[in-house]
Amino acid sequence: MSPILAGLLLQFSAIALFVALDTVTKMLTADYPVPQIVFMRFVFHTLVVALALRLAMGRLPWRSRAPGLEVVRSLALLLANVLFVVALSYIPLADASAVTFASPIFTAGLAALVLREVVGPRRWVGIGIGLVGVMIALRPPFLTGEMPHWALFLPLGTAASFGVYQILTRKLSAVDGPSTIILHTGLAAGAVAGLAQPFVWQAPSSLAWLLMILAGVFGSAGHYLLIQAYSRAPASILAPMTYTQLIWATLSSALIFGDPPDGWTLLGAAVIASGGIVTGWPERRRA
Repeated sequence: MSPILAGLLLQFSAIALFVALDTVTKMLTADYPVPQIVFMRFVFHTLVVALALRLAMGRLPWRSRAPGLEVVRSLALLLANVLFVVALSYIPLADASAVTFASPIFTAGLAALVLREVVGPRRWVGIGIGLVGVMIALRPPFLTGEMPHWALFLPLGTAASFGVYQILTRKLSAVDGPSTIILHTGLAAGAVAGLAQPFVWQAPSSLAWLLMILAGVFGSAGHYLLIQAYSRAPASILAPMTYTQLIWATLSSALIFGDPPDGWTLLGAAVIASGGIVTGWPERRRA
């Protein structure tokens, strides 16, 4: 299997796990404050990763060659999580996920500016198409005749933050091993989120504890696969695989929460995905 194909399959699996994480997170938003949910998600993420690495390697590879970038990457993920969890408190999972599809647009642009990856005319056209799709998914008044829900704009911030996270993942994969990167993923995020706990903490029920543990497992496994993917393939090629999230998010939103996506969500997601295909096609063809 070629490295690029392996990276694409790893990215696909990571996205499925992230939707599972989003599903249990939305279930928790009904009864628990956002800072507590985010904090526990990173606590269990770190515990699961540390235990797995200890069993597999007999040690914890803490030392990083770029600790500053590790901290920034972790905080970018924290911001992405906070914005998305707040959005899930107000809007359906499928709607929030559709807006986060803007993430590959940010990733492709940052890949050109930060990583110096080649982004030719076709990719910029694809980015433009994706931006049109984002506008449709946001339901602007000139399309729908009414103001969009304010929470729809939060996943757009999630997309930008996650784009930074993915670029830093790609950059760090050149200097740190996957084990070190995944171990640092939740450290700074958990530490910062922990500062809010004395003010928001609510005693979790047995079911809530289970969901929080599952959130840590899904998140840690998903990010490990994501790191492995970005160590094998360029960020601008992997980014369009994010659009497979719509499949899982639509199923989860409809079957678990009874919130099937409406026409604007599906149309916007389809346009964004079309832009993603255009963005990734040239390099995949040469590969």
